[in-house]
Amino acid sequence: MSNGTTILSLDYRAPLAWSELLGFLGERGAAGVESVQGETYRRTVRIGAASGWIEVVPARPPRAAPRLELSISEGLAGVADSLRQRMRRLLDLDADPLAIASRLVRDPRLAPVLQRTPGLRVPGAFDGFELVLRAILGQQVTVKAATTLFGRFAARFGEPIETPFPELRFLSPRAEGIAEASLQTLIDLGLTERRAQTIQSVARATVDAHLVLEPGADQDRMLARFLALPGIGEWTANYVAMRALRMADAFPHGDLALCKALGGVKPREAQAISEAWRPWRAYAALYLWHGLNTGGGG
Repeated sequence: MSNGTTILSLDYRAPLAWSELLGFLGERGAAGVESVQGETYRRTVRIGAASGWIEVVPARPPRAAPRLELSISEGLAGVADSLRQRMRRLLDLDADPLAIASRLVRDPRLAPVLQRTPGLRVPGAFDGFELVLRAILGQQVTVKAATTLFGRFAARFGEPIETPFPELRFLSPRAEGIAEASLQTLIDLGLTERRAQTIQSVARATVDAHLVLEPGADQDRMLARFLALPGIGEWTANYVAMRALRMADAFPHGDLALCKALGGVKPREAQAISEAWRPWRAYAALYLWHGLNTGGGG
């Protein structure tokens, strides 16, 4: 392709609820680092010493085999294989939606939204630390406020980068920069002292490799270490397990929206109800959230 851009194919098992996947990512977008416009997903990326930008769109014209097209900037050509795998995890392209649906559709609370929106995926994470940072920034604030806070972190700790897209201006903040910053620097970005301490604890644990929130890590050990950090509760741990660790059976039973979608039950009741959805409880959570957002479902 012109301008040194390379296009890679990302195949998947149909169906894929692409618009809904982009809606989830776009609503929780990392300001300055990530963007969703129409049917297009873009973000800046850094893998080792390589950095640049990527763009993902549905293949056009449609082919016999369902696939997405991943465009990568010239500086990322040397890490194309690693980049392809990260994007597969971010977009949950290795999921088997028919197998998941065959289990979840048995529950009448899930069946209507499953039938209306087949192929929902559990969005992953391009980078584990970035996802954790965004999850902590999102504690007890609106999604819009969390996006604003991340934008401040990107501007303060993310390296500036030139891209063809004005909305993509920074590489995602690294744990090292946040670990070494003064606590007051974090507070000045709009955080409470407690939240700033939590973020710095996570950053330092990541730098020391005490915490590795990536697929392939010892999941139970890492979750135990994560929960032991100050300011990390069950909701954050389960949300990170769903997305960063790619645990298909993680379920944030204390999530208020999930409890509402299940008829206003208590977290303990939500946990008990979810047992019937194993081993796909993370997907059940996505369907419940989606049902609430679209005014349908349970």
